[in-house]
Formats: sequence, C-alpha cells, structure tokens
Amino acid sequence: MHCDILTIFPSLFASVLNQSILLKAQEKGLFSYQVHNIRDYTKDKHRQVDDAPYGGGPGMVFKPEPVFAAVEAVLAQRPVERIILLSPQGELFDQKKAKDLAACANLLLICGRYEGVDERVAQHLATEEISIGDYVLNGGELPALILLEAAVRLIPGVLGDDQSAAEDSFYHGLLDYPHYTRPANFRGMEVPQVLMGGNHEQIQLFRRYQALKRTWLRRPELLGKCLLNEEDREMLARIQGENK
Repeated sequence: MHCDILTIFPSLFASVLNQSILLKAQEKGLFSYQVHNIRDYTKDKHRQVDDAPYGGGPGMVFKPEPVFAAVEAVLAQRPVERIILLSPQGELFDQKKAKDLAACANLLLICGRYEGVDERVAQHLATEEISIGDYVLNGGELPALILLEAAVRLIPGVLGDDQSAAEDSFYHGLLDYPHYTRPANFRGMEVPQVLMGGNHEQIQLFRRYQALKRTWLRRPELLGKCLLNEEDREMLARIQGENK
C-alpha cells in the first residue's frame, strides 16, 4: 500500500509512521507514504489555505483551490483508488472499513482543518468521507494516523503472526477476550486455571465465551452485526441469564 497524505502540518506524521509496526511494514516493502503540504499549492505570497465562510458565521473554511491542486498533482504522478476526506460528517470508521482499506494499493487522505472544508471538495473531489467518531478534533491529522495504523497492520505479512490480527477486537465482530501472562499469581490475582491446563479445545471455548460476555456487557449492539453459530447462541443465552 502507498498513501499520499495532504495536510498543512506535515511534521506530525513521521513521528508516528516511522515507528514500530508501521516502520517494519515500510522496511518489508509493504507500506509507503508521502506527505504533501497543502500550502505548497497556494498561489498567494501568504500561502493562505482558508477564508471566511459565505453566509457568515464563526471560524474559517478550507479553500478548495489548493486542495484540488494538491490532489491533481498526486494524480499526475500515480493512480489513486480512494480519495478520502477525514471529516466528522463522514461514514464511521470501523474494523470492516480498515480491512477494506488494507486491500487498496494506493490511498490519498485529505486532512481538513479550521471550521470545515469547502463542500466542493467533498462533493467533487473526494470519493468518500470517513469519521473516527462522534466528536470534534482540531483537524484530520490524528484521524488519518488512526486510519493508517488500523489498516496497515491488516496487510498480510505486516505482523509477525497474521493470526494476531485475526484475534483482535472487532476482527470477527466481537470484543477481544482477556489476556494474561506471567506471573500466574500477582498479588493474589490469579490467572484462570483453564489457560494453564494445556487443553486447547477448552481454552478456545473459554476465550470465545469471554469474548461474547465482554461484547454483551460492554457493546451489545455489536452482536447484531456478527455471525453466531449454535454454540455461540447457547453461550450467549447462558451469559444473559447470568447477568440479568
């Protein structure tokens, strides 16, 4: 995957993208990125990217000209499958969307700022808008980083063990089961015996039960979106009976 990122704060990205798993993905040739400063595509001496909104109101609005020019400059270099505007008005980002983006060869992310981005960018330039949640940030840079970290780790070969991604929270629609490591007894808090018994079938049942239980107690709305087999439904009925 290659990602072009449009922003007015290009220095925000290297400190995150050049660390840990994202750096390893680059070293393996599985991920690359290029950050473009939208101010480089302005035509006035002040490199202005914002202006007052038509109709009045508070704040400033991102101008369309430099954003269109920046995107067109990228498209002149390479084809892009998806042009994504990070926006509170966008479709909510989730694990399904992350898996979808992980399959793309070329992405382009537009990071807005100020009160908003001129609507013509959303209507006539971006292929989609994505939001990371129902709250407002100062700009699209942090959402862009979240989107990339969630998607890149799902590219086959990025993680040392691809099964790690398959067992993450939300991968199959459920929250993750609880994890434990040594020591077995820490200040009187003990690891469940089933995890130390070596019976892999019982361990899998325990983990599935715990994942269902966590999802039911914390995010019950997720259960309507995932496929449950008969055994899952039986465990869920037991969980619901125990937690009335």
